[in-house]
Amino acid sequence: MTIEDTTGAFRKNSALPDEPAWTAVTGGLVKGAAIKGAALLESLRLARPRTSLRLPKGIAAWAEAELSEGLNRGWRGASSHLDASNAALVACIREESETHNRNNVTRTAAYMEMYKTFPELHWALLAHLVSRNGGWNMTDLQGAWLPKLLTHRDRATLFGMLESCNALIFRDAYPQLRLYGESRRAGRSRFALLPAFGVSAFMRPFWERFWIERDATALTVALIVNEQQVIERRVVQDPVYKDTVLGSAAFKGMRPLQLQQVIVPLGGMRTAELKLGKSGALHKGLADRAEENADTVLAGRVLESFSNVDERIAFGKSLYAMLFAYPKVLGGALAYAETVSHTGSRADYWPERFTAQKDQYGSAGAAEGESERAWYSPKLADAWPDRPLGSVCEGDWLVNLDILKHFRSLRAPIMFAMTHEHEFGQRKLQAATMALESLKQRASRSEA
Repeated sequence: MTIEDTTGAFRKNSALPDEPAWTAVTGGLVKGAAIKGAALLESLRLARPRTSLRLPKGIAAWAEAELSEGLNRGWRGASSHLDASNAALVACIREESETHNRNNVTRTAAYMEMYKTFPELHWALLAHLVSRNGGWNMTDLQGAWLPKLLTHRDRATLFGMLESCNALIFRDAYPQLRLYGESRRAGRSRFALLPAFGVSAFMRPFWERFWIERDATALTVALIVNEQQVIERRVVQDPVYKDTVLGSAAFKGMRPLQLQQVIVPLGGMRTAELKLGKSGALHKGLADRAEENADTVLAGRVLESFSNVDERIAFGKSLYAMLFAYPKVLGGALAYAETVSHTGSRADYWPERFTAQKDQYGSAGAAEGESERAWYSPKLADAWPDRPLGSVCEGDWLVNLDILKHFRSLRAPIMFAMTHEHEFGQRKLQAATMALESLKQRASRSEA
């Protein structure tokens, strides 16, 4: 029985579960719905002050001019005649990328190291934060609720899709970031080597422009567009995932619960006013003050439709604008990212609510008069073994320039405080779990 089945069956049966814990769960749901309005006030507080974050004027027309000629004549693939030094560099970057691409935890750490080295690479920080969410979604499949709602086969299939998306993006993007680092080291552009890593021809003009102008906004949007097109071609449109995952009742059942959330934990929001240095790094001492904060403050957004590539791109742009247009959000995200190592457990950002220790978590709800125990959220290493990426469909996704419509605007979201919304989503999962358990108990009693 899936989440969707549970919801429908529970609606038909008006009686509540027999467990007294249901009172605590429904109380949490009512409270969650009632306080969602506070998210707007919290968003307004976090949105002040605001910095200008705009795409360069005429960037879409410039990109069209740069890309049209190559598209019309047909793109040339990677040269098979790399000289010795270039061949050695390509081999070195490939080996390094493969090492870091071992699992979600290693990828997430690699993105952060790249951002700390080159803070002008905004996309690296965005990728680090989104990758953390990828890990949390993977471990949810072995956490407190989903094992009771989905079969092991469904959960393993969902993990395979999440892992493939995470690994494919890293495989494509990390060599691009490394080539920028090599360009900085050499003092000249090395982006002619992008085709050697199978990177779309779409990206080279944006990297060359960034090398000269250092405008991070256009490059970041280009990377968002590129990476979503990579997984669109190699995962979303792949019949293996399209039929078995995206079209499955298990995946569709997640949408009513609005669990396709990307959250950004903000460190130090209650203890200090966050200020940024010129490079975007935190002032000395802020990381230490962040550790004193016991409150959990979350920013983020909810993705409505994963299967729609245009929506995923717009969603990525919205997250980027939220992060870099609002200094409090950026400062809080850095305070968190620089002080809390990623393990894949949601206890990383909310230890009062989640625990990575299986023997410490409670049942679906607390009995009347009892305090609710923490919810189980395992570390990635305890949830899933490493899974090699395997063979990848090659070829350039760029076949027309319609994609340039995503360079016309960049808007920071108005509503993005997610602390209450996130807990509400977990409460809905908890309620679905209790409903299913109650239905099973009644069916068992009826058969007896």
